Amino acid sequence: MIPEPVFEAPWHAQVFALTVHLNEAGVFAWPDWAARLGATLKTHGLSKDLNGGDDYFAAWLETLEAYLAELGAASPDKVSEAHAAWKAAYLATPHGQPVTLD
Repeated sequence: MIPEPVFEAPWHAQVFALTVHLNEAGVFAWPDWAARLGATLKTHGLSKDLNGGDDYFAAWLETLEAYLAELGAASPDKVSEAHAAWKAAYLATPHGQPVTLD
C-alpha cells in the first residue's frame, strides 16, 4: 500500500521546510512561531480541523512573511519582489517544465 502524501501541494512542503530550516538556524524560536501561526489561523477563522490544504498553508505563509518582516529578516518590499519574480517565471514557463528564476 502506498502511503498518502503528507502535503497536498509541493509549495506546502517547501514553506514548511523553509520554516523548519529558519527555526533550526536560530532565526526564531518555535514556540514564538507557533503562537503567531495560531493567531493567524484564528484571524482567518480556521479553527476547524484542518487537513493541511491551501487555506492552512496560505495562513502559514502569511505568518512566516509577517514574522520575518517583524524580525527584519525579509522586508515586505523584498517579499513582493520575490512574489512578482516567481509569478513572471511561472507564467513564462511552458507547461510541464520546472519553474526557475534566472
